[in-house]
Amino acid sequence: MKYLIVGLGNPGGEYAGTRHNIGFMVADKLAADAGAVFESCRYGDMCRFRLKNKQLMVLKPSTFMNLSGVAVRYWMNKEKLPLDHLLVVVDDLALPFGAIRLRGSGSDAGHNGLKNIALELGNTNYSRLRFGIGSDFPKGGQVDYVLSCFADAERELMPQRLEVAADAVKGFCLSGLSWAMNHFNNK
Repeated sequence: MKYLIVGLGNPGGEYAGTRHNIGFMVADKLAADAGAVFESCRYGDMCRFRLKNKQLMVLKPSTFMNLSGVAVRYWMNKEKLPLDHLLVVVDDLALPFGAIRLRGSGSDAGHNGLKNIALELGNTNYSRLRFGIGSDFPKGGQVDYVLSCFADAERELMPQRLEVAADAVKGFCLSGLSWAMNHFNNK
């Protein structure tokens, strides 16, 4: 059984370590845990590895956030994957830093990456793991905030929060969405 895990972010050094790239950070954590190496592929960088009896394909799209759906649709079609074998990892302003929420469907909540994925797939019935990045910005400062780096206190907590997020992804693949939601939401 194959699963496509898509960590959303923007390619390029100027975006590395920014709040909007937390999906890439979770993807990197998954690869590091598995000893896997990302390789350039169509529409991004991908690593593949086995997790017990599952094959995980972890993708960091190179399409920039607003066109993430192009990469997702391509790989879903190429690998002939059902929607319930897709998990998108995304930043979320509505959650406090480090909080995670797994959901099986839902709105894009104003997130352009999720909006484009829904457009390309034709629906919103795909799983997503939302990683909280907080919302400590003044009115009108959302773009600058999501493209900024994490504060020192957040960076200090980051390894532990990435561990929880990676474990949630693994739980999703091994035990299913309901189990992962029950074990990782609000942790």
